[in-house]
Amino acid sequence: MAADGYPVDADTVLALLPEESSAGRPHLARALVTAGVVGSVNEAFATLLHNGSPYYVPKADTPIGTAIAMLRAAGGVPVFAHPLARRRGRVVEPSVIVELATAGLAGVEVDHPDHSAEDRDLLRGLAADVGLFTTGSSDYHGTNKSTPLAAETTAEDALAALAEQATGAEILVG
Repeated sequence: MAADGYPVDADTVLALLPEESSAGRPHLARALVTAGVVGSVNEAFATLLHNGSPYYVPKADTPIGTAIAMLRAAGGVPVFAHPLARRRGRVVEPSVIVELATAGLAGVEVDHPDHSAEDRDLLRGLAADVGLFTTGSSDYHGTNKSTPLAAETTAEDALAALAEQATGAEILVG
């Protein structure tokens, strides 16, 4: 982007990061807003940072089975985030969640702002059928998004189930 004349550079973007965070498109979008190139983060994504943009660099994806094994080996607890968030585009078929449960998936996010009541019911039933715990999340990514922190949460019993499986760090419940 800098080569094309946009007033952004790595130092500017990195200066916008919270401590111990990694840079991504939202941070670049904020740098573009700060520089006056666009009026909002949403405008930055719509005009310059969308998936079809020449400035979009796809991330390397880890195969999900490998990711589950890595998380388990590190003492983590793998939870599938917002599998039916239809406003984002692609959704995950329930059969995939069943398959991942046999590969070590521990939970599935049910309570999410992009999940309809019907999808939440479907996911709760599926989780019960295959022995996954359910979580909730507002999917908060900072003030540049409209969904507030804690718009959705994880029930205390689900958090306890998650903590019981975690071996990599101490989790305080209650």
